[in-house]
Amino acid sequence: MKHTINELEDIAAQVRRDIVRMVHACQSGHPGGSLGCADFFTALYFEVMNHNTDFKMDGKGEDLFFLSNGHISPVFYSVLARSGYFDVSELATFRKLNSRLQGHPTTHEGLPGIRIASGSLGQGMSVAIGAAQAKKLNNDHSIVYSLHGDGELQEGQNWEAIMYAPFNKVDNLISTVDYNGQQIDGPTEKVLSLENLQAKFEAFGWQVINSDGNDMDSTVKALHYAKSLTGKGKPILNLMSTQMGYGVDFMMGSHKWHGVAPNNEQLATALAQLTSTHKDY
Repeated sequence: MKHTINELEDIAAQVRRDIVRMVHACQSGHPGGSLGCADFFTALYFEVMNHNTDFKMDGKGEDLFFLSNGHISPVFYSVLARSGYFDVSELATFRKLNSRLQGHPTTHEGLPGIRIASGSLGQGMSVAIGAAQAKKLNNDHSIVYSLHGDGELQEGQNWEAIMYAPFNKVDNLISTVDYNGQQIDGPTEKVLSLENLQAKFEAFGWQVINSDGNDMDSTVKALHYAKSLTGKGKPILNLMSTQMGYGVDFMMGSHKWHGVAPNNEQLATALAQLTSTHKDY
């Protein structure tokens, strides 16, 4: 391993500190899903993925990652900065005028690590499949990773892509669904139930694994296991259970923190729960 589980947990705690501070500073953003996915992003960028911080848009010879649910940009920006794509101090510009760190990731600012604009939900699966097929055409044996919200799967374009990938044996793709059961208007079960996601993906021809996205050991093992399943004729789905707002007790498990910024008192409470040996920006 590049890092021990304890080291990865410490990095994830700092990422969570970054998230709540970024959203608080501009009083805008999406802390809930960002906090829930901090372990996944940390495991992916610090342990599992073969990537290069000397950023090149074409990504030849390296693994690629695409964030489909772009509203959780705080966690993406924090991990990109903490892993060396750009200076950590730039996190202080989140959602400010002329910042490269827009509320949803975009490409025209030239922020290292960002390969697609992902403001509109439901498109990341299609992009990831296209990139994975390009890898095959270029005889590049790297892996393409993507992340999707569970509520995002209510978008129809996803299911066209989900059907397309197994038929075309896109077996260098590992897609993860953040299965937290929450979306902006409430629990997914009340807005539009997703029913049995594992059975649905398997019926479409995917290889499905399950993981606990708020347990670092489980997250790392699941991603390594998913890598071992590539190249066998099927795309891989990592069905990752998380809690929205994980790590901050008053945010956990509620859709109310999907897109609400903490006030000064709430920020202090959150930071008191997120201890880290790393330095704040």
